[in-house]
This record gives sequence, structure tokens and C-alpha cells, in this order.
Amino acid sequence: MKVTLGSTGITVDKNGFGALPIQRIPKSEAVKLIRKAFEHGIRFFDTARSYTDSEEKLGEALEGIREQVFIATKTPSKTVEGFWKDLEESLRLLKTDYIDLFQFHNPTFCPKPGDGTGLYEAMLEAKAQGKVRHIGITNHRLNVANEAIESGLYETLQFPFCYLATEKDVALVESCKKANMGFIAMKALSGGLITNSAAAYAYLAQFDNVLPIWGVQRERELDEFLSYVDNPPSMTEEIKQLIEHDREELLGEFCRGCGYCMPCPVGIEINTCARMSLLIRRSPSEKQLTEAAQQKMKKIEECLHCNQCMSKCPYGLNTPDLLAKNYQDYQEILAGKAY
Repeated sequence: MKVTLGSTGITVDKNGFGALPIQRIPKSEAVKLIRKAFEHGIRFFDTARSYTDSEEKLGEALEGIREQVFIATKTPSKTVEGFWKDLEESLRLLKTDYIDLFQFHNPTFCPKPGDGTGLYEAMLEAKAQGKVRHIGITNHRLNVANEAIESGLYETLQFPFCYLATEKDVALVESCKKANMGFIAMKALSGGLITNSAAAYAYLAQFDNVLPIWGVQRERELDEFLSYVDNPPSMTEEIKQLIEHDREELLGEFCRGCGYCMPCPVGIEINTCARMSLLIRRSPSEKQLTEAAQQKMKKIEECLHCNQCMSKCPYGLNTPDLLAKNYQDYQEILAGKAY
């Protein structure tokens, strides 16, 4: 199953490689995973300057086959100087002289010509120099995403999209299609809350303009997605029922784990602790009950209720309240009253 990213003309299998998780594994393992992905038909690889050594690992793995793949990376910079520094560093680490898709990484506004930042002008200059082939933007905010689509300035939008999507999220996908703008779906497994990848794939397969990027860290995870290259899951009645059940359970006030609320002044790992209850019930692991995990959750007791996290949450969640509820539920789980 193929997908074309709007006006870019980039056409690849409906299986993108999300390279955020490979920063957590040794380089040798990461290179092996990336090479295996390539050998089995994956051609789109997404990374970012912010993903520590992810670009370096991709650069080593894709050396010698660069012209056969599409590389997307991102800059979080808010200044022109930082933009050029990020771009040159990405080119160096990725061992290439051009980026197929260079994206502004989750800006709080939509960069435009004449906005005073010079960011979009820098992107155009990079494109004129041949260092960037296509211009994209990633975001977690509906208002910024909609503005990017309406501006006509961007060739792709990367946004969280999965079968827990709201009507407003689906409308974004439809708006991108009308604008001939590519849509890249991040968080296609909702940060681990969706545990059935076949259902996740089948839902996204309904949208012919959407390219999902799957975060891959282990070979068994990669094998699962590679099996869908030749045998893509379809929307069966069983999968429909599973999706309906998950939507009833998860839609609404839950943490997506994006991490934009961080850092916490007292060191609470908010993007883990505010979703622990759901994680431990949906995909239980002994690691969630270790002494280290218990200490991580206990940090919630130190919450200052400063609301910094709440003000930074792109989903408008009451994060301190979520933390408190998760801590209470976690303590009940430890006491054997639940789970």
C-alpha cells in the first residue's frame, strides 16, 4: 500500500520509520534495525535534531543507499542562527548534502515570511541552496496546524493521529488532502496506549493521504510492521469492535506522553507518571512496579501545583490533577486493591 505526500511527490510504502526510539539503543543495534527496514521496503525515515544521537545512527545506517531513501528531520530553533546551525549539523550527522523534508519542530506559532523571526526566509534560502528539498512543520496544537494548512506555505504537516482521533483531528487530515499537502501521522500508537498495531494500521489505511511513522526500538516491533508491507491489515468487524472499545475507554482527558510539559521544577517525570494508570492496565510490565518506578511515582507528592506543566500542555489538560489521580490509582494497584 503506497501513499504520496501531497505536492512533494514523495511516494513510499504506508510504513514510515520513526527514529526517535533508536536513541535508546546501541548504535550497532540501531544500524541493524534501519538496514533491515530498508531491505524490506521501508523508504521514509523521520528523525530530529532533538533526538540526541538518532541522526548519527541514521547517517551511518543509510550510508551508501542515501539516494534510495527519503530522510525527514526537524529543527526546534527559534532563531535564524540556530536554524542554520541545526541544518548544518543534521547534514553532517546524516552524511548527506540535502534533506528531503526539513520541518519546523513543534513551534508555538506558524512561521511565515515577514513575521519578524526570519525563520521561514531561512528555510526558503536553504531550499534555494539545494540543502532542503521540501518544507514541513510538525505540531501538537490544532490552531497552529490549521494555520499552517491555510497559509499554503508548507508541503507537509506532521501531527498526532491514530484511532483515538477526534473529529477535529480528522478534519485536519481532510484539509491537508484538499490543499494537496502531505500528512504524516505521529503517535500512531498513542505512545504505547494502543497495543494492537494491526488495528492502528487498518484505521490509518482508510486515509489515502496519511503516512504513519512507527516508532521502532526492537526487532520484533519492526517485524510486525514489515509484515504489513505485503499483507496490510484491513478493517474487519473484529477490529472495528476493538477500536470502539478503546475509544470508549481512552477518549478524553488522558496524557499523550508528548513531553512538552517538561521539565518539571521538582523533577517529576510527568509524561510517564500522568499516564501510568492507563499504561499499567493496558500493557502491564514488571518494570512499572519496580522500586525505581515506585520512587518515580512518589515524586508526585512533591508537586508544587505551580501549573507550569498545565500551561505548556498542547492538549489543555489539567496535568496536576492527572498526576494526583494516577498516583492514587498506582498506590491501589500496589496494595492489591486493583489490577
